[in-house]
Amino acid sequence: MKMKAIRYYAPLDIRYEDVEIKDPKDNEVQVRIEAALTCGTDVKTFKRGHPVLIKKTPSGFGHEFAGVVVKTGKNVFDFKIGDRVVAANSAPCGKCFYCLKKQYNLCENLDLLNGAYAEYINIPARIVEKNLLTIPDGLSFEKAAFAEPLANVVHGVERTDIQPGDIVGIVGIGPIGLMFARLAKLKGARVIAAGRNPLKLRLADEFAHADEIIDLKKYQHPEKIFKSFTDNGRGLDIAVECVGLPEIWEKMFSLVRKGGKVHLFGGCKSGTSINIDTKLLHYDEVKIISVFHHTPQYFRQALSLIADGHIDVTKLITKKMHLSDAKEAILAHERGEAVKILLTP
Repeated sequence: MKMKAIRYYAPLDIRYEDVEIKDPKDNEVQVRIEAALTCGTDVKTFKRGHPVLIKKTPSGFGHEFAGVVVKTGKNVFDFKIGDRVVAANSAPCGKCFYCLKKQYNLCENLDLLNGAYAEYINIPARIVEKNLLTIPDGLSFEKAAFAEPLANVVHGVERTDIQPGDIVGIVGIGPIGLMFARLAKLKGARVIAAGRNPLKLRLADEFAHADEIIDLKKYQHPEKIFKSFTDNGRGLDIAVECVGLPEIWEKMFSLVRKGGKVHLFGGCKSGTSINIDTKLLHYDEVKIISVFHHTPQYFRQALSLIADGHIDVTKLITKKMHLSDAKEAILAHERGEAVKILLTP
């Protein structure tokens, strides 16, 4: 029996084709995908590959999804056929050096899952055990599919330790930056969101409810604008980079006050580097934080935030397209014409 799926062959080469449907192994669950979302990581992978996510080709592609259980392998007792579920794209081993320190996102044996751009997907045993969740009644598949990307942001926000009244600046308002801004608002922060894309600037208001919105195309020295929103122009309490470019990382240090915090949340290309004035770190006591990925705890928190209605993730869906149009969806995402695109088989 075969299904339709997007397969990754090489940078810029993904194909919509027939793929054999494999039965789930022991402890695995097979899910019929009802909703899948485009992601910035998928765009990067499409353009240049990914040493962790794509270890051999052809490979499955896509990792944000929700669906219905259609088959279960032996020894699966917590899920049954017909269950509505959402899965994270990874699960920690629980036994390595980092897991024993409860740094599960840094697991040395992180089990990763790709293949959401398809009609069906088999969920590996470890993800079934630790990161497959039943979707609450009344919650749509398209909303539940946001649990994985939101989990990354929940992790980032919690580790940043945002306090009520903090002035938080977000640079880069793609889906991750927009969700970061929204969660910062829920923490009681005054949020300043900055970007260049008109669609995303609008969502900084309509979705994130940012207090101030800066169109970076209009300013040659945006750090002055950020500081103008702070007492006596001292600078932000927290500056968050959600772009993933070294040159933007460097500029974040000019936005914060003494004793402030810079969160470098956007992942840069491996091998790149930045220069920092050591005075800022020592004499001004500027703190640096950088948070990667998510954990089972934050995945569960993300689904709860969505189910409880605290975050209206559907506002981030710009377009809905058929699975066969996945390549065009990725290209539209890259061109900045969409924040998230919902793909359905």
